[in-house]
Amino acid sequence: MPTSPEIARKTIDLISPFWFRWLQAVTAGTILFGLALAALPELTRKGFSLMMYGEVGALTTFGPAVQPYLTLAHGVMGSVMVGWGLALWLTLHGPFNRGERHGWNLFVLSLVGWFVPDTIVSLWTGLWPNAVLNTVFGLAFALPLVATRACFGMR
Repeated sequence: MPTSPEIARKTIDLISPFWFRWLQAVTAGTILFGLALAALPELTRKGFSLMMYGEVGALTTFGPAVQPYLTLAHGVMGSVMVGWGLALWLTLHGPFNRGERHGWNLFVLSLVGWFVPDTIVSLWTGLWPNAVLNTVFGLAFALPLVATRACFGMR
């Protein structure tokens, strides 16, 4: 009778290295994006200005008193993304890589826990371009997760 690690190893052997590398790349991209938000406040402000309002300097029109708060908000958001991305990375290289079903579930639950409230708030505030960005990120994670689902004993 095979042991649990042997069963997990057989399961993970069914996962395409392509999908595993895809998840590595998207997770690393999430970490790097978070670092950019935290470490490059001017670039972040310009990028979000362009995305939300169609012009690079739009957020600067909110006045100088608002700029430190925007830097803080983007920096905190980026820092949280770095922490979340590191947790995803450890999950990917731990239980997911060992073929443990809860590794896949942790990935999905974490993504749903981010995607749903973030997208609802984006739409509620009328800042739909952020919902579009969420959808791009979400699909980048969802494709390999759907593709690997059966490898974890789920139909």
